[in-house]
Amino acid sequence: MLKEKNILITGANSGIGRVTATELAKLGANIIMVCRNKDKAQAVQEDINALTGLNNVDLFIADFSSPISIHAFAEKFYKKYNTLDVLINNAGGIFSERVVNEKNIELTMATNHLGYFLTTHYMLPALKQAPNARIVNVASMAHRLVSFNYNNLNGESNYNFFKQYSISKLCNVLFNKQLANILRNTSKITSNCLHPGNIASNFGKSSIPAFNFLTQQFSFMLTSPEKGAITSIYLASSPFIQDKTGLYWYKKNPVLPSLDAINSEYAKQLWEWSLEKTSIKEFGKF
Repeated sequence: MLKEKNILITGANSGIGRVTATELAKLGANIIMVCRNKDKAQAVQEDINALTGLNNVDLFIADFSSPISIHAFAEKFYKKYNTLDVLINNAGGIFSERVVNEKNIELTMATNHLGYFLTTHYMLPALKQAPNARIVNVASMAHRLVSFNYNNLNGESNYNFFKQYSISKLCNVLFNKQLANILRNTSKITSNCLHPGNIASNFGKSSIPAFNFLTQQFSFMLTSPEKGAITSIYLASSPFIQDKTGLYWYKKNPVLPSLDAINSEYAKQLWEWSLEKTSIKEFGKF
């Protein structure tokens, strides 16, 4: 089913992104890795190509906290590809202190939400060229820990690194909801999001001591990247979910997200905020 399909995975050089890339490459898909760290990503690219023997892993570099970097990646992508069958928005970050990017957007929100928003915006023309394209957005159950506050999406008031991370994950689910609604009326592209589980990986460890401490204390509750990637792989490849869209998944099953995450008004507000912050006039026109 996946032979010769083009699958783009952001943040594919570590954790569940790496496992997802590896397993889908084994199934014969052409994997397009988009990563921030060139040296680490090249090593993973070489490892997967050697493992499969298919030489079917390509690599682009982008910093998903930077709109300028994402735009530059997209321009390079279209010089090489016309069609994209699956987009997996997976790259994420967590930042101990409030720092903003070149557009004055707090980095957690810039990376985890607007990174998804912009990447999808730029990849939509290529997705529309595929007969049954899919978008997969990696979210988190952390979205359940916060409420939607339109007036503080940029973390300007009472910044807390884990709260801001959780808000960005709530935005993933709301973005998925609104995106699916829009695409349902204009294309056959589906969009689903998921909770991968609480993953034992290097995510966030290098910069946040408090996050390190929590990870160590609750390591017995964490799952492996291999198990965490199962739902991403399923949503990207299973023939049984071709017509499923706008859902939130866990362990290969649709589950209900939080009440805030299914609020249509919040989804519309977030969409308009995202268009404003990215200066996009018409989503998907590149």
